[in-house]
Amino acid sequence: RRRAHSALAETLRELPDRQVWHRAAGAAGADESVAAALEDAAERSRHRGGAVTALERAAALSVSPGRRADRLLRAAELAVDSGHRETVERLVGAARTLPLTTAQEATAKWVLSGFEDGMRESPSHIGELAALAASVAADGYPDPALRILWGAAARCFWSEPGPDTRRAVLAVADGFGIPAGDHRKLGIDSIVAPFERGEQVLAHLRVFAGTTGRDPEVDHYLSSAAYQVGAFDLAAHFAGAAAPGFRSAGRLGLLTRALAIQASSLARLGDLAAATPIAAESAAFALETGQPFMHATATVTQAEIAALRGDYPQAATLAMDAERTALAAGARPVLAKVQLARGLIALGEGRFDDAFTDLARIHDPRDPSYSLSLRACFLTELAEAAVRSGRTDAAAELLRELEPAAASTPAPALQIGMRYARAVLAGETAAELFTLALQADLTGWPAERGRLHLAYGEWLRRQRRVVESRTQLRTAREIFDALGFAAWSERARLELRSAGESSPNRDPDARERLTPHELSIAQLAAQGLTNREIGQRLYLSHRTVSTHLHRIFPKLGISSRGDLAALLPTLEETAG
Repeated sequence: RRRAHSALAETLRELPDRQVWHRAAGAAGADESVAAALEDAAERSRHRGGAVTALERAAALSVSPGRRADRLLRAAELAVDSGHRETVERLVGAARTLPLTTAQEATAKWVLSGFEDGMRESPSHIGELAALAASVAADGYPDPALRILWGAAARCFWSEPGPDTRRAVLAVADGFGIPAGDHRKLGIDSIVAPFERGEQVLAHLRVFAGTTGRDPEVDHYLSSAAYQVGAFDLAAHFAGAAAPGFRSAGRLGLLTRALAIQASSLARLGDLAAATPIAAESAAFALETGQPFMHATATVTQAEIAALRGDYPQAATLAMDAERTALAAGARPVLAKVQLARGLIALGEGRFDDAFTDLARIHDPRDPSYSLSLRACFLTELAEAAVRSGRTDAAAELLRELEPAAASTPAPALQIGMRYARAVLAGETAAELFTLALQADLTGWPAERGRLHLAYGEWLRRQRRVVESRTQLRTAREIFDALGFAAWSERARLELRSAGESSPNRDPDARERLTPHELSIAQLAAQGLTNREIGQRLYLSHRTVSTHLHRIFPKLGISSRGDLAALLPTLEETAG
């Protein structure tokens, strides 16, 4: 059998990735040259399941225990990407039967925490990881060093280690000598120093925006960088480009994360129709791949969507579910989004004092909801709650704290929020500030444009400029009707009524009659995909898809899938 494999290997010289498997099967014992070739094939593999298998076989053929451990640990890293917790634990367990160096043992610990991004660890471990990355880089292994440093940076997002640790991580990243536009460097810079490095990160992201679809891992790093600096339009774009590649390669662990970023970004932009099925899919995959904090992230995005649509009981339940996971571990970004969801619920129900209290917690460094980057992303809601609750002085103080950041970075969410806040807090001199805010480029940010029109219309009516107010309020109503923002749509209608203009009744959008799972299936069917193709996308049987479609048709008042395209925009059109 070994001779047969060797003969096959000889005939496959022009297909090295196939040849190496026959070379491995024909090896009688340890063979470092074959192990190295398998390792190279693994790094080229588009499917991470095959790469893990190749590295595990390469480990078995390794001559030295050190190389065997390196390959087992690298296989474990890729298994994290694929969302296979049991495989990760088995590979790390195999590595730990060998004599490990300090760096290898630290890598083993880091890999095992990959499903939870180190949330069960002390923040002091972030500095240790940064030091480990520097040591690995000094030994001549820059790629593993960057992966370890990325783990340290991710922990800076989930927790708050303080400025000293952030500076230490940034110093290590700067010391690697990699180009400033490297996707991994952009990801690290954006997490560790979102305001200090925001301008240069955004400049590179705008260049990369036209080159997506080549490598899902690159797109994923870029989506994370865009999210950190509040460029939600770019984050949705990059994450949407990364997801198909992760899906086709079976990298469900990373697919979960890409979908979570895409859903959260689309919700922030106001595209609830697109965000809803994506958030539901991310939540399902997070459970399947054993990523509790990603499940909480997707769940709290669902809470935000429900609050914006006016389903306050559902929003409160989802927010509580997310908080239950995040609170004990101190997952700050999830807790910040929980407070956002509660603030949106309170705004919709007219409890403006509660809304301000909920949203202000995100800005308090002593509060577990404090998040360095996300506190700059929800200023519109904070300012609205402040004006309606009479807490304008407190809001102005929080804005003053953010002025240095706003002066140093063009981060879109921060700049849009600051312009809105300045206008609504300005009192009788607000007209010029509203005009300035509406002149800014809000392409792709319809929710923020709608809020500006609504606030400007309300201000004009209070100034007895009733005729002028109608134009602003009418525009706001049309935007919020299209987006499905129930509470804001109703507010625009009430203001218009007070300004002497009635509004047509708003019928529920067809998409609002479906559950997130049904909407996902319906949108794919509207694109023309068969039941089998939909099942492959969503990891369902074609019979299950058929059953769902037969439930969907009566809800929408149609009798066949041919009618779906007229009722539902395709997923690509909605996301765009």
